[in-house]
Amino acid sequence: MVKIDLITGFLGSGKTTFIREYAKYLVSKGERICIIENDYGAVNIDMVMLQELLGDNCNLEMIVGGDGKEAHRRRFKTKLISMGMSGYDRVLIEPSGIYDVDEFFDVLYDEPLDRWYEIGSVISLVDAEAVFGLEGIERYVFMSEIASAGKLIVTKLSDSINPVDVMNEANKIMAEFGGKAFDIEKDFVAKNLTEYTDEDFEGLKNSGYRHASYVKTPIEDKQFTPLFYFDVEMNEDELKKLATDLFADETAGHIIRIKGFVKTGENSQVQINATEKGVILSDIVSSRNVVIIIGEGLNKDYINSIFEGKCSVVSL
Repeated sequence: MVKIDLITGFLGSGKTTFIREYAKYLVSKGERICIIENDYGAVNIDMVMLQELLGDNCNLEMIVGGDGKEAHRRRFKTKLISMGMSGYDRVLIEPSGIYDVDEFFDVLYDEPLDRWYEIGSVISLVDAEAVFGLEGIERYVFMSEIASAGKLIVTKLSDSINPVDVMNEANKIMAEFGGKAFDIEKDFVAKNLTEYTDEDFEGLKNSGYRHASYVKTPIEDKQFTPLFYFDVEMNEDELKKLATDLFADETAGHIIRIKGFVKTGENSQVQINATEKGVILSDIVSSRNVVIIIGEGLNKDYINSIFEGKCSVVSL
């Protein structure tokens, strides 16, 4: 049977960065793997960041959402069925940062997938910078995404952040919804990704998962809205100011994350990865030129007006 791992984490927690290194480790150990980018919106940005992994022992597949949970679940199951005889040793699933983990377990227990695939590990990322600022429904989504994890990875550590405080906050949020606490000594990995050893990755690969029990809260399909802007072009200073201002602008709604690729000059392009904690711009060459904004209660018309003249197509 093919092992299948789920890598979860709330928006901006660093799933794609982790998967890139985890996949490299698996391939180095001779495993033939496939990564499925199981995204929330209608355009998949993270897929571009994993292109370097493509090779004889690593394939990339994509599922996109945008038209409701049931349609998304059907596409997820269909994708796994179509891959069933491809000879992979392991499949890695990277869902959106807003994901109902129950979908993963429900689909894997369906026929014929229950005869082809075996759940390996659920690995969840906890953003050390953002976990203390989660509010309202964000706290529930975060909790639901980590509740089944065999291991929790603390990301975005810095000298000013005590990892134990991060772990305690994660357990505090678990308790709010009746979830079982994680063992701080055994269930968390708190080190920078550059410091991971083969032993660390092997431990994650074999960490398994746990059966979660908590008070469930329905999440509406349109609870978190993605907006898309194509052929965006502006210089880096203008882009950074636009993103920073949007996070602070109450008229725009509650923006959680901005990510994508932006043309900054005749022969230059950057990747933007932004949360309210800060805006990161990185030089990149990509065939994509699109920005995605994800948040709650977004004022589409207002945000569209900000992007007018800076892109070819505003969000519909």
